[in-house]
Amino acid sequence: HGSGEETLHDIDLQIRTGETIGIIGGTGSGKSSLVNLISRLYDVDKGVVRVGGNDVRRYDMEVLRDQVAVVLQKNVLFSGTILDNLRWGREDATWEECREACRQACADEFIEQFPDQYETWIEQGGNNVSGGQKQRLCIARALLKKPKILILDDSTSAVDTATDAKIRESFVQKIPGTTKLVIAQRISSVQEADRILVLDDGRISGFDTHENLLKTNEIYCEIYETQMKGGGDFDQPSAAAETGKDGVRA
Repeated sequence: HGSGEETLHDIDLQIRTGETIGIIGGTGSGKSSLVNLISRLYDVDKGVVRVGGNDVRRYDMEVLRDQVAVVLQKNVLFSGTILDNLRWGREDATWEECREACRQACADEFIEQFPDQYETWIEQGGNNVSGGQKQRLCIARALLKKPKILILDDSTSAVDTATDAKIRESFVQKIPGTTKLVIAQRISSVQEADRILVLDDGRISGFDTHENLLKTNEIYCEIYETQMKGGGDFDQPSAAAETGKDGVRA
């Protein structure tokens, strides 16, 4: 903001309440910048961003951010128990509410294998849990807020594809009224979204269903074909570059 360079150009789109929107595009295409406008981490220089029909700049900042939950690729966990960390999302959350949020985020699967379960101590920064476990805990923490808008910014990148699919299915069943914006590198993470936004250099290249984008959008087709041929997730090193003889990872 204020640099004199426009990050986003000619953006014109409307998202309906309860929709799941996938967002995909290359590094620097403006994915995070776009969603950050909703919670006012940035403000637009031209045009307007509306939530519920109202300009976001008219909302009290605390009220707005209470209704918008953002989960990043790298979120922060604090030293304390798992329950302590979850309740950063909502201090008065009951044990059962915490457990339900963990079920939705598929975090219960590993929590219940710990000897102390929800009383397990998390070290500063979450250094004693894996990247995928950390991401699932942060998703659960966001769900405890019961947000009107849930933004996942590449926040299942360290989660295997099967668990990723289970998390997405739980969102469909458990929070159908929440508007969900999912930034992802893997097409598999967004292909079942109601619509998918393809960004290229800060502009909308396509905004449609997975099936229609495969027919009409060159960028989306290229990403899809690369991933289906085993070339690796978009923006990640090619699998071929990381494998040795017979395709075994070196």
